[in-house]
This record gives sequence, C-alpha cells and structure tokens, in this order.
Amino acid sequence: MAHSAPTIPAASRGATYSDLIVEAFERFADNEAFVLGEQRMTFAEAADSMSRIQQLLVDRGISHGSGVGALSVNLPEVWLTQAATYLIGGHYTGLHPMGSVEDHVWICDDAEIEVLIVHPTFAEVGAAVAERSKTVKHLLVFGESDAGQDLFELIEGYDPKPLEPGPAGQEDLAWLQYTGGTTGTPKGVMLSHRAMAEQCKAVLTSWQLPAKPRYLVAPPITHAGVLPLFPTLARGGTVILLQGFEPKSFVQAIEKEQANCTFAVPTMINALLDHTTSEDADLSSLETFVYGAAPISPSRLTQALNRFGQKFVQCYGQTECVGVTTSLLREEHDPVGRPDLLSSCGRPVIGTTVTIVDEADQPVPDGIPGELCVRSPVIMSGYWNRPDLTEETLRNGWLHTGDMAMRDEQGYLHIVDRKKDMVISGGFNVYPKEVEDVIAAHPDVAAVAVVGMPDDKWGEAVTAFIVLHEGAAIDKAVLKRLVRDAKGAHQAPKEIHLVDALPATLVGKIDKKRLRAMGAEIGAEGGDR
Repeated sequence: MAHSAPTIPAASRGATYSDLIVEAFERFADNEAFVLGEQRMTFAEAADSMSRIQQLLVDRGISHGSGVGALSVNLPEVWLTQAATYLIGGHYTGLHPMGSVEDHVWICDDAEIEVLIVHPTFAEVGAAVAERSKTVKHLLVFGESDAGQDLFELIEGYDPKPLEPGPAGQEDLAWLQYTGGTTGTPKGVMLSHRAMAEQCKAVLTSWQLPAKPRYLVAPPITHAGVLPLFPTLARGGTVILLQGFEPKSFVQAIEKEQANCTFAVPTMINALLDHTTSEDADLSSLETFVYGAAPISPSRLTQALNRFGQKFVQCYGQTECVGVTTSLLREEHDPVGRPDLLSSCGRPVIGTTVTIVDEADQPVPDGIPGELCVRSPVIMSGYWNRPDLTEETLRNGWLHTGDMAMRDEQGYLHIVDRKKDMVISGGFNVYPKEVEDVIAAHPDVAAVAVVGMPDDKWGEAVTAFIVLHEGAAIDKAVLKRLVRDAKGAHQAPKEIHLVDALPATLVGKIDKKRLRAMGAEIGAEGGDR
C-alpha cells in the first residue's frame, strides 16, 4: 500500500534568521559588537540603534514584504539596517560601491526597493538613483549630506524598544542579492530566512572560526564580506570594520585590534604578498584566514602559507547558496604533505550534499570533470521574477552551479572552471584555470587570466592575458612552452597579451567578458601586446 509523505509538524520548524539575531543581541548585551576606527559599540548599543532604524523604516512605509536597499562603505549601521529590515519582515538588497547609476536604478526597480540608504560618499549617486527610480520613495543618508535625510539625526527621535523577531517565517524572503551580471542582466537571488539561518550554522561548523571571533572585514559588507559577520556576532564576538583595503593598513588593523579571523578575496592575498614583508605584516594574532569568491593559484597559495603560516581556510560557494558549499580546512593546506589539495576547494560543509553530473545530468565517476550540483537547506528559493531560469537552475532537485568540477578518490572537490568559460580548441576541452595555474607559477607573473578567442582554424584559440611583476620582462615563447610541457600542446596559448591590469567585476572576480572584448580589439588593430 502506498503511503503519502508525512506532513511536517509545526513543532519541528526551525528558527528564522530574525530569531537568531534577537537571541544574539539579548545574550551578549555587554560584549563589544562593532569597531570602526576609534568608534566602539556594544551589543546593547547596537540593539538600540537597530530598534531605532527599524522604527524609522516602518514610519517610511516599510512592512512585511517591502524592499530596503543600501549603498555604502562599511559601517555598523549598514548591517544594523539589514537586520532591522529582517525584523520587520522585509527584504534587503546591497548595492555595490563600484556600480553605476544605471546599474543601481535597474536593481532598485527590479527589487522594488522603497527606501534607499546611502553613505555621504554616494549621496550624489543616491540622489540620481532616487530621481530616476520608479520604486524608491525615500532617500536616507548615513550622515549629513545635501541629498536625502540624515538617518543618524532622524533615529535620535525614537526611543529604543526591545527587539522582537517580527512576522517573517522560514520561507519568507530576507536577502535579495544580485549577481554580477557579466553575462547579461543581473539576477536577483532570493535567500530566505531558512537559508540565512542555515548559512550561519554552516559557517560556524565548517569555517574554523575561533571560539570568540574578532573578525576583521575590509571587503564591502553589502556583499561577500558579510558572510562571517553574523556568525561572529552569534558567538558574542566582535566585528572590526575597515572602509576599504590597503595592504599595510590591513595588517596594522590586525595587529592593533588583535583580530583572530578575517576574510579576503585572492586579489587581496596577492597584494599582501606583493606589498608587505614578514617584518611589517604581523599576523600572529590570526587563527583563521578565510579566502574565497574567486580561484587562487596553488603557487600563490604556497607563498602565502610560507609567509603567513597555516592559517588559511578556503570557502567555495555562490550567491545562490549564500556563499557556502565546501571548505578546505587549515590542516588540509599542506604544501609539503598534500600539495594536490592546494588546487582543491575541499569537501562539503555540514548540511550540504554535492554531486557531479554530465550533460545528461547523470553522475560521473571520480576523476572525471562535470557540473557541480548542490542540495542543501541553504539553497536559494529561486531567481526573483524569473521562473524559467529558476526551473532550469534548480532542475531535478539540485542547484546547478555552472561550475565544472572533479572529485578525487578521497572525496575532495577540485573546481576546474566555469562551464561557460571552458574553451573548445581543435575539438579538445581546455579548462582555463589549469592553464592559468601553470603560468602563475612563473616567478615573473603577477596575475594571469585565460579565455578562448574565436579562431578560423581552432574554433577557439587559447589566449592568455598576463600582468608581470614590476620591472620584469618575459619571453612569451617560454610561457607557451611551459604550458605545452605541463598540459600538452592543445592547451598552450596561441596568443599571449601583456597588460597593466586584469579587469574585474563588481565583486572582484576577473571579468572574462571584458577580456574577450580586449582580445577582439587587439585583433582588430592587427597587433599583439
């Protein structure tokens, strides 16, 4: 006799993200929550500010289901605004500081943002967005400005109230975050309270944060820099905010504040290696140096391990799974005993299952590349207003990441490349990351990116864009031979272009769409660089 699936009892429902926020700020009231320069804020003070911001937003029309956006450098109030929105039951969207007015207007209208809050640095941009947007009704500013109303002044008119979780349920939308949009219109990723709560648990169990974190963050907390922020607060730890990244000030902040964990993208690690020395980069207080959001070459990772010690934890994930899928732990970063793992993104974080499939969505054997697919409570609810794309991406009960990966015999995953970035040259599949790793090992190479360019003979020609270390010169034939010897003739670059810098997307990843445009421009000019 067939049995229907049991109904999930109400008693088994978990906490919302708002529940976790309220609990943390009640439990650790006397602890230091935020540091920004000389400004220090306890959990109790932060809770008061969050309550005042919440009341201000409600008076500006924000309610269950409403949208709030922020465009700012790192401030405690940027995250407190995000948290206040969740307590109301609204959804929050971070705008990237490097985005254009046109980008911001499109996202605000698509996300149905009604209240936009900007830093004075972006007041002029905010005013232009508010004027052109169809949905933004109120422009607030984190401080004094000729445009908008001063949020700090306004919230002084409210008395703080005890925090309450509010009306949101587990499946209600919390964070509506947009992808970079390098392949077309940005996609709004719908992240529910369920996904956000699960992300916190995954970070706390799989990123090796210290027992009481002192988290230093330089990347924007409107984006990936926010990922360890609430997990830090959930342990009663302290968030130390920087309003940008500069290598020497970064390490000085670590030493001054005795930060014991931080998060960086690989370009930041490269800058630390290139612009600091062992003498002026005292990272002795750091226990955990989390990195992710883009690949790092094994050669550069080895340099970082030799310089700073075995402190590194790699995180791999996407916006569609709140940045958590796998982690490579500190002890697994072993350039002597396990050099093969330096090209791995680790194993699945707790609560996550992965599989690797072929073009027919069938699992492939270990050692064979395929598309990495993910199943977890942390997965997005879908793409905002894009049901067709949601169905395609979440087909068969799995998140299809678009990343090509291989699982080794011990269960470690190795990201080969983005599916869309794979080059087919002369009928052979070429994964640019493998070529990049070989070239990056050359001591004169500071950075490298590889793309496929249209070619009458090969279909696509493997093309490398290289940034050299200052004062270095290089024979391109040597680099081509290096790849040929390591990976075979079909993977050796047909063209190598020397450039001053590699273009990056808003979230700090190499912008390969722009690289292909640069390659086309060079070809049209009939020359090489």
